[in-house]
Amino acid sequence: MFRRFYAGNLLICLIIWGMNTAIAQTKLFDLQGHRGARGLLPENTLPAFEKAIELGVTTLELDVGVSKDGSVVISHDRALNPEITRDASGAYLTAPVLVNRLTLAELKTYDVGRINPESAYAKRFPDQQPIDGTRMPALSTLFKRVESLGAKKLRFNIETKISPEKHNDTVSAAVFARKLLDLVREHGVVSRTTIQSFDWRTLQIIQELQKGHTKRVLTSCLTSQQAWGNNITQNSEKGPFWTGSVRTADHADVPSMVKAAGCDIWSPYFADITPTLVKKAQGFGLQVIPWTTNTEAEMTAVIESGADGLITDYPDIAKALLAKRNIAVR
Repeated sequence: MFRRFYAGNLLICLIIWGMNTAIAQTKLFDLQGHRGARGLLPENTLPAFEKAIELGVTTLELDVGVSKDGSVVISHDRALNPEITRDASGAYLTAPVLVNRLTLAELKTYDVGRINPESAYAKRFPDQQPIDGTRMPALSTLFKRVESLGAKKLRFNIETKISPEKHNDTVSAAVFARKLLDLVREHGVVSRTTIQSFDWRTLQIIQELQKGHTKRVLTSCLTSQQAWGNNITQNSEKGPFWTGSVRTADHADVPSMVKAAGCDIWSPYFADITPTLVKKAQGFGLQVIPWTTNTEAEMTAVIESGADGLITDYPDIAKALLAKRNIAVR
């Protein structure tokens, strides 16, 4: 009788172990191509996005601004970057030009297909292949291109390039959020879209605009706690703040702040995370997707932290690394 009891319990344990193993093996990883595939092709351009899709990313990470005539355009910077932008004569810009001072038609006269070889930026991405004549795309153009490629499961992670400290550089946070959300709804990609920002005001506006909707975009709180960039530390009693209505002094750590901000995802700079913080964030029901990991060592550290995904300029390297570890992407 004891043997039957022992055997029965052993069988149950083996079944539970097998179920847990299967669950662990089927946990899917979110591989995001940063600005498409910036390490390989010109950033935030259709060729870079198409390359990322070819390499098997699950999400296209990109940045947007709003032009003078109200078009949502794909651009990492609030102003045209002289390191990657040439005018109609083929000369690199000598000074930034704000995106919101130009119409979509005017923006399309600039060539963003080659990094200035004399710039420090070029030295960071020596393997990026130039494609002369490449133009800044509208977000709607990307949505249409992805649709034409039949990438029905591909997700979009869209960052609002806006600053509470430079309110004249862009439209207001409210207008920015409304225009972006309306466009996402128009193209029927709500369930496949995340909107992220260092400026949490836009995220909280997006959350408010979605109240009562059964389908909604996810919101992701971007964070950096580095000497070269920190949107977490509050240095003044006057607003607006990068973290919207959330105050650093009221919370024990960044995951607690992200939860209080109502975000679905915490997207920290990869060097700011620890396995303990990742676990705490996930305990709040948050996904953790760090940015921007470009070496195998950085990617390995993020994977081993237990994060739910990563953002990289080199999705080819990340895909190979995940494959070696038998980690499936979603």
